[in-house]
Amino acid sequence: MRDELYSTGKATAAVSAVLCQLALPHVDATPDEPAAPIVKWAGGKTRLLPELLRRLPPEGFGRYIEPFAGGAALFLALRPRRAILADTNPTLIETYRVVQCGPAPLLTVLQDHASAHSTAHYYACRERFNARMDGELERAALLIYLNKTCFNGLFRVNKRGEFNVPCGRQARPAICEESTLARAHEALQRVELRNEPFTTLLSYARRGDLIFLDPPYVPVSKTASFTAYDVGGFDERAQRKLRKVFGALDRRGCRLMLTNSDAEAVRQLYRGYHIDVVTTRRSISCRQRELVNELIVRNYDDSQRRSA
Repeated sequence: MRDELYSTGKATAAVSAVLCQLALPHVDATPDEPAAPIVKWAGGKTRLLPELLRRLPPEGFGRYIEPFAGGAALFLALRPRRAILADTNPTLIETYRVVQCGPAPLLTVLQDHASAHSTAHYYACRERFNARMDGELERAALLIYLNKTCFNGLFRVNKRGEFNVPCGRQARPAICEESTLARAHEALQRVELRNEPFTTLLSYARRGDLIFLDPPYVPVSKTASFTAYDVGGFDERAQRKLRKVFGALDRRGCRLMLTNSDAEAVRQLYRGYHIDVVTTRRSISCRQRELVNELIVRNYDDSQRRSA
């Protein structure tokens, strides 16, 4: 199946339509006002949500687990009642913990940043963020502020682990989004948050869990690679390790859905599983917004849903 999603607005409307049709137990999705990511993250899944939602296990699932949380777009749209979100970025997980506890203090700090926003303030905050001297609340506010005001909403670190994205040129950046934080707070209430790599899945995943794997993508060209979410990056060796974990979880009886680029290496790695090609627009890593093919890999089919 190939579907083209041309804008975030169209994708949001499509998400609402699909959520209205879902009849899955143990989820609290709100079709009228689906929760949205609180940060813009490279490789975010907002535009791809309709295709992901249509491919959920038709019989339902136990816990929802996402080991490459990033912006957590699928989790926020679905709002499962039992979930684990993990990521190797410690400040991102800290930020989710702050929102989980309550967004009011965070909103107060973000309002201060919004009032002070300027190029000079941005670079002062970037330096402060990299100094790692603040507490969780301040660092969460800094992460969101920098994410909303940096160039192209790109989170990137250098080999020293320092955030190094220049200031963006947005005329009116949406720094303080009260309703978005409030809905995320509600969605995070029954979530276990972990700052750890995907390999730890093998220590706690169990039969019936739905595990959504959205790793940094295999590059489709020499200039397309972007894996600098954290210091370690994500190379070919990591992709192969992920494939081994995928196989082990499959044998355990977990329900697995994985996204990656439409690269021959990915097709070979996951040969024998259900692979769908979808088309979406990518806009975070280059100036020119292009339609690209991506792969959705699953260890289950959706024939039961299609025949319903």
